[in-house]
Amino acid sequence: MSEQHHTVLIIGGGAAGVSTANTLRRQNASIDIAMVEPSDVHYYQPGFTIIGGGAYTLKKTMRKEADLIGPNIKWIKDYADTFQPEKNQVTLKSGEMVSYDYLVVCPGLQLDFGKIKGLEETLGKNNVCSNYSPDVVEYTWECIQKTESGNALFTQPPMPIKCAGAPQKIMYLASDRFRKKGILDKINVEFCNAGPGMFGVPFFAKALTKVIADYGITTSFGHNLVAIDGAAKKATFETTDADGNKKQVVKEFDMIHVTPPQSAPDFIKKSPLADDGGWVDVNQFTLQHKKYPNVFGLGDATNSPNAKTAAAVRKQVPVVVDNIQKLINSAEVAEGYDGYGSCPLTTSLSTVMLAEFSYGGKVTPSFPFLDPRDNKWIWWLGKIMGFPWLYWHIMIKGYRIDIPHKASYVAKMVEKDS
Repeated sequence: MSEQHHTVLIIGGGAAGVSTANTLRRQNASIDIAMVEPSDVHYYQPGFTIIGGGAYTLKKTMRKEADLIGPNIKWIKDYADTFQPEKNQVTLKSGEMVSYDYLVVCPGLQLDFGKIKGLEETLGKNNVCSNYSPDVVEYTWECIQKTESGNALFTQPPMPIKCAGAPQKIMYLASDRFRKKGILDKINVEFCNAGPGMFGVPFFAKALTKVIADYGITTSFGHNLVAIDGAAKKATFETTDADGNKKQVVKEFDMIHVTPPQSAPDFIKKSPLADDGGWVDVNQFTLQHKKYPNVFGLGDATNSPNAKTAAAVRKQVPVVVDNIQKLINSAEVAEGYDGYGSCPLTTSLSTVMLAEFSYGGKVTPSFPFLDPRDNKWIWWLGKIMGFPWLYWHIMIKGYRIDIPHKASYVAKMVEKDS
């Protein structure tokens, strides 16, 4: 059994892993960095929503992983299997062992399609679609184009999921498409959400109810999709009443967009790095592991209570990089992450509500004197052009250009008046 050693070992080559590796390389040209990532292709996942809405292409979201990894960063093209943090080592699926001085864990989320009975057998056909997988995201657009009448269901599972606004973003794009074709009044668009409301941040939830009303969308909260029969066009939801009693409700559909349940990857759940819920157990402000001080976690697989978005990763990367360098220099780690996340809510094919917030649902926009509830055309341009450019040319390449966010003046005024 062979073994190799690196100063910094990164598990995961998605947005968090590549950004961390490249940022660290720019900060310290001599440091020994290795990254474990099995995939050849890297996806810009925030683009999946607009692919499903027919406003983007899958090809635009794809890059070769090899082209993104900076110079002198070793790419270990394998899967991480088990962790031995007491020995500062990771065992790969191939059986090889890799040791480290510092470990960064950011493998992303696991899509649990199999937890919905019948979904795997029908996904990608029978007008059953999902933007969450690159394998079937283009089929969403096919379903929207084919739907002329009937029931169009859009589901959201229990939290946490990546990009909590994505299940309803595609619903608004579909509704706008139906409206432009003059058939919106022939289609019952319904949002079936396992949660209790439109959005986790009340300030934006109230604004989104107006978007819902404008499209005439039906909302069914407390509805968790548990089974689907694609051939029969029937979806089964579990609901819970005020007394805690559960029952099942069957809804017929002509198309259904499914957001799958999500969790930390299985190899994280069974590791000594996980908390009781299976997530990488980190300090939410320093992103340092609570038990192993030379281990850090960021991105979607940690238990920090922030929105799981690429915008969160952008703010987390400098904190992890700086704290690793502090430890290398025998200094104490510092708090630096305030829970910032951003969700560009595509409310139509030409407008976006840019929701930015930090821990506790505090509204913290990058432009604090604008009303963040406004649906703006400029943010749509950002969604289809500006944000992808920033991702590929700034964030992923490891450049540190911070856009400060502050407490919203408008949100403070609304809170004061309410």
